[in-house]
Amino acid sequence: MLMEAILIALWAGIIGIDLYVGLTHIHRPVVTGLVVGLILGDVTTGLIVGGTLELIWMGMVPLAGAQPPNVVIGGVIGTAFGIIAGEDPQAAVGIAIPFAVAVQGLITLFFTAFAPMMHKADQFALDANYRGIEGINYLGISILFIFNALIAFLPIFFGAEQAAAYVETVPQWIIDGLSIAGGIMPAIGFAMLLKIMMKVEYVMFFIVGFVLAAYLEMPILAIALIGLAIALYDFYQNKNKQGPDNQAPREEEITDGI
Repeated sequence: MLMEAILIALWAGIIGIDLYVGLTHIHRPVVTGLVVGLILGDVTTGLIVGGTLELIWMGMVPLAGAQPPNVVIGGVIGTAFGIIAGEDPQAAVGIAIPFAVAVQGLITLFFTAFAPMMHKADQFALDANYRGIEGINYLGISILFIFNALIAFLPIFFGAEQAAAYVETVPQWIIDGLSIAGGIMPAIGFAMLLKIMMKVEYVMFFIVGFVLAAYLEMPILAIALIGLAIALYDFYQNKNKQGPDNQAPREEEITDGI
């Protein structure tokens, strides 16, 4: 388990940087589920748990100073414990969220403590000391890497097997409660996402998708392809309607929705 814990810690450190610096979106739970699944030898469970966690964090976006639960540690710990403890994805969600909330609080504390370095960077800028500014940036990145790696390593290495044994002794009603809470979380994530991007003229497509899934029992992939076809049709129709002098989007289209 030592080697697996080290590899997962390295991955957590890398995506912890990506969350704030790289922004290549490899920090998303659906990617973490694949990587952690490969490390622990259970890609199927990793993808299932990662996909379930992705549904939750899809609607959790930072708004001004308010930050959502930490997606990096939530994805890593939730997937790892889901695989090691052999629990269903919904119960893994119940494990991931408390870790994610606690770590985000620590991240906020770290940012607060690091804030005075901004004044130091301003002074370096006035002195044209670009190497000093580089040093501050690399310091922040290094601290993020070490912090996320340690937070991921410690519970997996010291607590994963104990967690698996503990889960077997946990009363079934607690496991059922975690499963119910985990099942609700994706719905909340989607609701938050729809609140941001839903327009009145798009409600008809939402209803059609619901009917296809709930009553016709079509697979998700088929519904997604239908949605893609509609989106492409709408995109090219609007593109053809625009004249050569009207290529820029209107202000209403920029501010209303995504």
